[in-house]
Amino acid sequence: MKKVQTFTPTHEHRGYSPGHPWYYFLGGQPLSPRDILEATRQSGYQGYARENIKAADQMAEPKRSETLRMLRAKFLSDLRNDLSRYRECVRELRQTNRQLPDDSKIASCGDIHTALSLKHNHMVNNFAHLIALDDMLTRQRDLFELL
Repeated sequence: MKKVQTFTPTHEHRGYSPGHPWYYFLGGQPLSPRDILEATRQSGYQGYARENIKAADQMAEPKRSETLRMLRAKFLSDLRNDLSRYRECVRELRQTNRQLPDDSKIASCGDIHTALSLKHNHMVNNFAHLIALDDMLTRQRDLFELL
């Protein structure tokens, strides 16, 4: 059976996605936070903490909602920190010499390219977690539901 891919990256540059340092090194433009959020939504990616979030969703009320709200606050705080650093990195990238290297001389990318790709990936994870948590928090389980 052939695996069907549900998401095709629309943001690629020379074969690299924004989650890879060479995307920026080879001249790819940093995405807006809104574009990162939308790409995360379309991908269906659930983030590295998906198992912890699912476990929290299985708890009995009111512990479930309390834990989900605590996780949401944590990931929202993480997102704000990552977003701030991402914006700093974008400003720094725009101030650097963006001359593309000759293909025969490419050895490695710079720290700013690595920092941008890492912050992009951190934001993807935080957005994925927040999307899942917001969905779960819209549904309150019955206080007397038996598991």
